[in-house]
Amino acid sequence: MNLYERIITSDEKISLVGLGYVGLPIAVAFAKKVDVIGFDLNKEKIELYRRGSDPTKEVGDEAIQNTTVEFTNDEKKLREAKFHIVAVPTPVNPDHTPDLQPVESASCIVGRNLIKGSIVVFESTVYPGVTEEICVPILEKESGLKCGIDFKVGYSPERINPGDKIHRLETIVKIVSGMDAESLDTIAKVYELVVEAGVYRAESIKVAEAAKVIENSQRDINIAFMNELSIIFHKMGIDTKSVLRAAGTKWNFLNFAPGLVGGHCIGVDPYYITYKAEQLGYHSQIILAGRKINDGMGKYVAENLVKKMIQAKKQIAGSSVAIFGFTFKENCPDVRNTKVIDIIKELEEYGIVVKVVDPVADNEEILREYGIKAHKASDITDIDAVVFAVPHEEFRAMSLEDIKRICRTTGKSRNPQLDIMGEAAATSKKNTAVQKNYVLIDVKGMFEREEAERTGFLYWRL
Repeated sequence: MNLYERIITSDEKISLVGLGYVGLPIAVAFAKKVDVIGFDLNKEKIELYRRGSDPTKEVGDEAIQNTTVEFTNDEKKLREAKFHIVAVPTPVNPDHTPDLQPVESASCIVGRNLIKGSIVVFESTVYPGVTEEICVPILEKESGLKCGIDFKVGYSPERINPGDKIHRLETIVKIVSGMDAESLDTIAKVYELVVEAGVYRAESIKVAEAAKVIENSQRDINIAFMNELSIIFHKMGIDTKSVLRAAGTKWNFLNFAPGLVGGHCIGVDPYYITYKAEQLGYHSQIILAGRKINDGMGKYVAENLVKKMIQAKKQIAGSSVAIFGFTFKENCPDVRNTKVIDIIKELEEYGIVVKVVDPVADNEEILREYGIKAHKASDITDIDAVVFAVPHEEFRAMSLEDIKRICRTTGKSRNPQLDIMGEAAATSKKNTAVQKNYVLIDVKGMFEREEAERTGFLYWRL
């Protein structure tokens, strides 16, 4: 029997190396069909999985409790598997160069425990060439085996969308590649066990690597275009969301919207392809221009918040701002590379006290990674401005009146006498337009502008 046949008859096992937002769903999916070893260096994470808890919220506690995945942080258990899937993160360094340490470390671990006849498939997003030029030499060195003779490699880019319950591993066409026809066939058949949408057999490993890295680069560029349009339209006094609604009536208009671009994929992957381009003597123009725009949006949001507070005659230094949402995207607990932190840092430069609320994120992780103490929504009162940075479902249940109740009602200098004078002035204008003393920054446009303004908010959105 070949390796695929031995896997489906439970004579051989599959291993998942890296059990985060990507690796965990893959492990659980395969475990419904074959024997799976789930490996991660993080002992605390493994203990959570063993207790039936899913901190990623990607598959849910019930699925973890019922899965047959053998969770372990003992790398020697990998010797029981012959088909290894590596799904570790590939971040960037502070200078935006690729940080390949996680994938190199995973290659070392797999290499130390590699046995003859194995296949190693990498899912981590990388620039073309990493699998064969960086990972293979590590596997050979650590194992003492020869690639192409004793073991083979492939690449199958992850396409899971964290927090998305519709586009899952099973429903997204899977790109697969192998170093030769035999490995490609085996890899394709193994993934076909769980991917209902089918697989696409790429011509080479480098083609598959390139396909993945440009998927997110394309999204990054399109969002950057929307962000730039948002900046231009604000200068023109035009509502961007209204423009996009109108333009979207054309059948071939691309459905993108402005926003904060963070996370471990879209805000990172473009730097992988531009890094490789630089090595080859080409300086990216469009990709890096898009990155520059998107990386500056946190500061842009903060600056417009301050302008609205000034318009509302609120004192800036010492004022309090509540930010609802800290994760890099809605309905997902992942706070890696969140761009909400850019808003916070910019506001703190003005001497503003920022209070963060995020019921989806792990508050301990926010404190550990960013030094920020998160608050419960019920604890937020006496606020000078509110920012909805991430449109979690929990926040959509809030009304504009709910938001008003946590805000200060007048513009205020922190001088009680001046506050009394301000209230008296507002009372004398009962018959005039609604006094807009509440400041609401709605980054993704959860609320309707007209309703917010009728309710008394100075309203701004991208």
